[in-house]
Amino acid sequence: MPQSPLAAEPEPITADPPHAWDRPLLTQSWLDLAFLHWAADPADVAPLLPAGTRPDTLDGVTYVGLVAFRMHRVGWFRLPGIPYLGSFPETNVRLYSVDDNGRRGVVFRSLDASRLIPVVVGRTAFRIPYVWSRMEVRQEGPTVTYRSRRRWPGPRGAHSDLAMRVGERVEEPTELEHFLTARWGMHSAFFGRPLYLPNAHPRWNLHRAELLRCDESLVTAAGLPAPVGAPVSVLYSPGVPVRFGRPPRTPAGIPTP
Repeated sequence: MPQSPLAAEPEPITADPPHAWDRPLLTQSWLDLAFLHWAADPADVAPLLPAGTRPDTLDGVTYVGLVAFRMHRVGWFRLPGIPYLGSFPETNVRLYSVDDNGRRGVVFRSLDASRLIPVVVGRTAFRIPYVWSRMEVRQEGPTVTYRSRRRWPGPRGAHSDLAMRVGERVEEPTELEHFLTARWGMHSAFFGRPLYLPNAHPRWNLHRAELLRCDESLVTAAGLPAPVGAPVSVLYSPGVPVRFGRPPRTPAGIPTP
């Protein structure tokens, strides 16, 4: 995907969010996160990104992420989070993007979730690629397992079976670990228009982890080449509370990329 000649340089990667809001659009918590990442060729990723964005790279390489976690108490505006419908396991396949304004973010190729109503709302109202799956997250001592098997809309049987042993806390994240986790927005498209949705949360409490098992087909189901070899990065976090802000708007009220 060629870069616009007017595209801004990517913003700095910061461990703390560059923005915050008194009136968030959406609140939630992400708990017990597993971050698995493989290196990818930007040429493979570029056709899968929305208009106005390009692959974000570190030393010429971009990444495919498989991120499994527990979503907890999603809530709108300042309303309390919803206990049942707003709490569920989720596993997403994500790519790394930067837009023509220099804003770094992620692009979700799929988001498997275990609650049907949020999946339907996400797909129909917000055009986010949620899919309904049978899922569980289980922790026994330092070992955490994440399982999912897709139900609807498919491909049926696409699955993920992960297990990791959580290790020492990361006191000083590497440049790559910052690049993969310090993401303060989501790039998408809404009725054909580019959309950027910013988020903010406390600094990550990251732990390195040993991957005990990885049997998954979600990456290829998301239209990407099958990962080759072991992930180049395996991290765990107990989680963070998250606040999403409103999409930036032009004076005419149109979301900007």
